[in-house]
Amino acid sequence: MAVEMRALVLTRYGGADATELRQVPLPKVEADQVMVQVHAVGLNPVDYKTRQGELRILYRFRLPCVLGNELAGVVTEIGAAVTRFKQGDRVMARVAKHRMGAFAEYAAVEESLVAHVPDGVPFDVAAGVPLAGLTAMQILRDELAVSAPQKVLVTGGAGGVGTFAIQLAKAFGCPVITTASPRGAALVTSLGADLVLDYTSGELERLQAEVDAVFDTVGGAGLDAAIRAAKPGAKVVTINGPVEPKTALVDLQRGLILAALFWLVSFRIRRLARSHGVKYRYFFMHPSGDDLAQLAAMLEVGELRVIIDRVFPFDQITDALAYLQGGRAKGKVVVRLREELLA
Repeated sequence: MAVEMRALVLTRYGGADATELRQVPLPKVEADQVMVQVHAVGLNPVDYKTRQGELRILYRFRLPCVLGNELAGVVTEIGAAVTRFKQGDRVMARVAKHRMGAFAEYAAVEESLVAHVPDGVPFDVAAGVPLAGLTAMQILRDELAVSAPQKVLVTGGAGGVGTFAIQLAKAFGCPVITTASPRGAALVTSLGADLVLDYTSGELERLQAEVDAVFDTVGGAGLDAAIRAAKPGAKVVTINGPVEPKTALVDLQRGLILAALFWLVSFRIRRLARSHGVKYRYFFMHPSGDDLAQLAAMLEVGELRVIIDRVFPFDQITDALAYLQGGRAKGKVVVRLREELLA
């Protein structure tokens, strides 16, 4: 194996020119890790937010470092303590948050974060599952604890996380209301949405205390309207609104100083939620190979679809990030590092 690899490296915080495709040393495989030859990676808002320095209060990356949070590929080496994987296995993973490293030809990933890719599922598809799929699963199952016949509102249903959230909420037996543009309405309907509201014309504003649970992916005015749409006693969980104190203490396991800061930045939205008798929560997903294996099982039997908006070659990964940041993507944006031949 070569001693160097090509990777997208973050050299400083800023725009697209803060990253560079360059040769870097291969990572070392620890006892509990597998080395993955990366075939495809999924892009997520966290990638360009990290590049821009928006997450410096949460994660202190030592620059330069390799960007990227989710991948799919083939195991080429295993650590001494690895028992669940072998060389040649097709796998996918949401890599460790504090390290990143997915946007590279090879990545060393903890065994506990990895899941097998079902036979016949292309790496382009598998690479779009980990971050968005885990986010949707953990919010619906653990935070909202949805079940039939609860009515679930998913804002931004045509986005990367939203497309998973609609399908998983339906799998839990719930009627789903979602917001989308006219361009995304057909897509979210095909995924199982029972009612589609046009966010460009303010249709969400008409819902008042009508839904049992809210999964917000958009933040801003859409989050305010979603809170008003929730029944008293309901819970609203967001991935794009103001971060609240529990996030610091529970999800990030940080101290009171960060919790106090989050208390301040989330004061208005928490007050709005209280005025409507609604519980408000910001959620950070956690990487989990076990949860990812459940999503893989659904993918294998056709119970879960991965919506791919565009696939870019690795040479155009900065263009792919710009496309994602433009906010027009329906489903996932994926970057392919290697061509794949499926039997």
